[in-house]
Amino acid sequence: MLSGKIILITNATHFVGPTAARTLKAEGATVICHDSDFDNEQLRSDFEKEQGVSDLVEASNPADVITEALGLHGRIDGIICNDAFPAIRAKIEDAKADDMRAGLEALVTWPFELIGAAAPKMKEQGAGKIVFVTSAAPIRGLANYTMYATARGATNALTKSLSLELAPNNIQVNAIAPNYIENPTYFPPELLANEEAMNKMLKNIPMNRLGKPEEVAALIAFAVSDKCNYVTGHVIPISGGWV
Repeated sequence: MLSGKIILITNATHFVGPTAARTLKAEGATVICHDSDFDNEQLRSDFEKEQGVSDLVEASNPADVITEALGLHGRIDGIICNDAFPAIRAKIEDAKADDMRAGLEALVTWPFELIGAAAPKMKEQGAGKIVFVTSAAPIRGLANYTMYATARGATNALTKSLSLELAPNNIQVNAIAPNYIENPTYFPPELLANEEAMNKMLKNIPMNRLGKPEEVAALIAFAVSDKCNYVTGHVIPISGGWV
């Protein structure tokens, strides 16, 4: 489905990055994985072996990420903005403005700058796919997680505006909005092993189970494929019926 496509995944060691890398590679894509933590040689080597990818980019500046990625293959057909930041639980009167700013920087400003750097090349190509992996939290709202939901909601809004701006250039922009998906960033193994915490979570999920990262990766694969050429501007929740 993705044979010949060059796909960039950002922050690839986090959230659904590892599973997305394996899935896209299995679909035939050439996968470029970015993570600023790749400056750790052991982490870099382990990730390369476990995910079966060899094109790794470690720049921390968004523009440098695009420059390095283009230097590898000369084009980028799709970008997966797999951004992550801790979902800090805090009542509004206790929430810290510095935490709010840090969340906005990681979840909104960084991908905003990344796409700004990539857009000229995609326009020149006359085609491209952009997928933001965000959250279902701002769609429904999440009490005591206002900072996180607000930042994710801003990226959902970014999706809508960019889709309109870039549609004339045949660039499709969509967001995939998960919640209650097994992943080490937001649902680490120790949480999944806590029976009381799990039972409490499952009461909120109509499907009565956590989602698999492979289920998110399957949506990502569709969103960067040619099967998605006429789909743009959508925020697609994947949350087992939570929204």
